[in-house]
Amino acid sequence: MRKNLFIFSFMLLAVFLLTACGEGDNDNKDNAEAEDKHWEEIQEKGEIVAGTSGTLIGASYYDENDELTGYTVEIMKEIGKRLDLEVKFEIMGADDLATAINSGRIDVGANDATITEKNQEKFGFSDPYKYSYIVAAVRESDNSGIETLDDLEGKKAGGAATTIYSQIAEHFGAEVVTYGNAPNEAYLSDISTGRTDLVLNDYYLTKFGVAAFPDFDLHLHPTLKFNPTEQAIMMPKDASKLQEEINGALNDMREDGTLSELAKEFYEEDASEEPDVEVEIVEGLDF
Repeated sequence: MRKNLFIFSFMLLAVFLLTACGEGDNDNKDNAEAEDKHWEEIQEKGEIVAGTSGTLIGASYYDENDELTGYTVEIMKEIGKRLDLEVKFEIMGADDLATAINSGRIDVGANDATITEKNQEKFGFSDPYKYSYIVAAVRESDNSGIETLDDLEGKKAGGAATTIYSQIAEHFGAEVVTYGNAPNEAYLSDISTGRTDLVLNDYYLTKFGVAAFPDFDLHLHPTLKFNPTEQAIMMPKDASKLQEEINGALNDMREDGTLSELAKEFYEEDASEEPDVEVEIVEGLDF
């Protein structure tokens, strides 16, 4: 009787395991189909829609001929060529990218999105195409009264509401003044006139933004250089096939020197490689 009971129990366990494996296989299949769906839709229409601001000097901006260009924009155009896709750009503010991706209005965000652990919980990211670190634009005459990050307490920081840079400013007690999808001039002019005190952003964007307006009372803070950052193409969390295709194109661009050439064209430095700069590591800033 015990032997028969054991055999029966073993058979039940085997059936359960087979069923569970079958369900797991089905789940994996369903997940794979969901992951492939986004890429398949892009292939069907022969077009990838990328959200970008058009207001970031060096990364995404309009040149003197009113043509959209910049390091990130040209990378996205090159990805399109290598994947045999037309690239359509939708102009929007940084705060609108997440909603646009989630709603399906755009396929990817091409706007110097910074990779963080919390961002990766909600969105997929390509491999990094740019490596930088965080700096501050402040008034040249007095550094806006800021010597350390603790001095941000009570200051006004210009920025988009949802970026890591604005969240860092708030973390140190600054009031964030938001602008929507405003051009660099609006942010930086307000520092010069005293309406705000600083803008936190990555080194390359800040360097070229400041250089574009030499008449402003403005410069990069001489000592605030902290936390390395990585920028990438942003996409839906489940778009693994799209992620794979974009990473393949980026890898080819890195190997054949295209990323390096574009970085030097727009930043005069190779932003596609990690900068050889000593920066402070400030813990607890992964927003």
